[in-house]
Amino acid sequence: MPKGVEVIADQVKRLPMGPGVYRMIDENGDVLYVGKARSLKKRVTSYTRLQGQSNRIMRMILSTASMEFVVTRTEAEALLLEANLIKRLRPRFNVLLRDDKSFPYILITGDHEAPAIVKHRGARKRKGDYFGPFASAGAVDRTINALQKAFLIRNCTESYYENRSRPCLLYQIKRCAGPCTNEIDPQDYAGLVAEAKAFLSGRSQLIKTELARQMEAASEVLDFERAAICRDRLAALSHIQSSQGINPQTVEEADVFAIHQDGGQTCIQVFFFRTGQNWGNRAYYPKADRTLEEPAVLESFIAQFYDDKPAPRLILLSHDLEEQDLLADALSERTERKVVVQTPKRGEKRELVEHALTNAREALGRRLAETSSQTRLLEGVAEAFDLPRTPRRIEVYDNSHIMGTNAVGGMIVAGPEGFAKAHYRKFNIKSEDVVPGDDYGMMREVLTRRFSRLLKEHADEAPAPAEVRDDQAPEAEEDETGVPASMVEIPAWPDLVFIDGGLGQLNAARDTLTELGITNVPLVGIAKGPDRDAGREKFFIPGRDSFMLPERDPVLYFVQRLRDEAHRFAIGSHRARRKKDITKNPLDDIAGIGPTRKRALLRHFGTAKAVSKAGIEDLAAVPGISEAIARLVYDHFHE
Repeated sequence: MPKGVEVIADQVKRLPMGPGVYRMIDENGDVLYVGKARSLKKRVTSYTRLQGQSNRIMRMILSTASMEFVVTRTEAEALLLEANLIKRLRPRFNVLLRDDKSFPYILITGDHEAPAIVKHRGARKRKGDYFGPFASAGAVDRTINALQKAFLIRNCTESYYENRSRPCLLYQIKRCAGPCTNEIDPQDYAGLVAEAKAFLSGRSQLIKTELARQMEAASEVLDFERAAICRDRLAALSHIQSSQGINPQTVEEADVFAIHQDGGQTCIQVFFFRTGQNWGNRAYYPKADRTLEEPAVLESFIAQFYDDKPAPRLILLSHDLEEQDLLADALSERTERKVVVQTPKRGEKRELVEHALTNAREALGRRLAETSSQTRLLEGVAEAFDLPRTPRRIEVYDNSHIMGTNAVGGMIVAGPEGFAKAHYRKFNIKSEDVVPGDDYGMMREVLTRRFSRLLKEHADEAPAPAEVRDDQAPEAEEDETGVPASMVEIPAWPDLVFIDGGLGQLNAARDTLTELGITNVPLVGIAKGPDRDAGREKFFIPGRDSFMLPERDPVLYFVQRLRDEAHRFAIGSHRARRKKDITKNPLDDIAGIGPTRKRALLRHFGTAKAVSKAGIEDLAAVPGISEAIARLVYDHFHE
């Protein structure tokens, strides 16, 4: 009996018949697969037979060295736990949700006497009402902008609000009611907030009807200024609804999922409808075995998708799922209200699904075309720089500083699918041995930190020497799970490193890697041409004479894009660090002074400079500041 089958057969003897989640683990301790079952014993028993299994499942069984199990009360609970574990452990044989950026929401705050309307992303810990999700931050910004015109709700920060002595510009241009300086009665402002919540909750027609009634009433008593305000608010509401694209008449709240497969890749298009309005869409490209059918991929994707976000009352699908009812029960259990999962066959709901499906087809077509073009460029890079194989991971390094201050090193990564922004890294230059403005020293520190960590975490994946260049196309390769090369995760080690600089920078980089014992990573220096002309760059490779690429060579344009992206990322990181230093508050450096005490001190004294000049008795007079804390603050500024 094969070892993997033997391990699984041994586990079956002790398994219950109830529901649960199982993990299959290889000899290195890495999780191969996470699955859920109505009956753990029956499901795991099916893995003790190799006959009739697909190649993917057979490889998974033979690689299994141990298993772990979690027993759950219900199958729905097992489904939710399975989705959570897949997202956290990222097993190689599961369908993986690869783009997991959080969605932006609109938040009407509930922790202030005058609620604000703001954009929110991340954990929903702040008190208030959340509306969303929106597909993009731009959609949120446009909606908030229109809502301010319609409901005159502030969007300033609490510190800005507290320090106002007269209305700001937003009040002057009629986009805020001015609660900070009591330009509006608190009760009337609360009414505006309630109307905004009602509009975002789907009662838009009711709000528009009431505004129309108020406009007519104001006109009848010749209060034309009040009537004009109501008119402008009505126009703003109409603009919100007209700018959302497709706005269904019979669907108030729903998410629409459509899946399309082609060329061994999968695209899932998700549309968000809230309050009868289209709040945008987003395309996902999950990593999945090419043998999996569309319904199987979609089912696993949806369970992971709602692992960290609330499900709407209605979910519309392009394909029937094998466990559609179970998915609905699990999501209902998580959200504590009924969630309906449907695959509509006719009517407006089917039109919404068809529209999403069309977008999925077009998005995948564009992606396949871009991937093909990217593959050809990478093959050209391998040929131009004499690499042993087509690169799967290219790293580009650049530094940014002003006279040595706020020095930052940037690393960008590109692969078969273009720029891999999730792999970008910035390095704040920390070493005291680096002289301000020493670009070589900065590069040495960045590469030392980067590759020391690689040796520590991925030493077993370090590149081996390769003497013969493989001209066969990796675009035809597959990993062990049968996934096309273009869909496999980008490796940890680079196949090529570009250094933005000439021979000096390149030698510093080469010496740094040699000291670490790394000699098999190809290095290329990029020196700007005469007068910094693009297209006349000179390339340096250790052991070779410098050379230039033909001016109209697509590989040259590609390398220029890589260098410009590294330059952009490094400068952006430097500016962010510089801005943080400029806006840094001296109170931030005092141990024991948190946000609450800092706010209390600033409210009492107005500025940090005034705090620094205050005596101990004055500091102790601030609410929330004890005599010990007052002494701490005083000593900090009077050392």
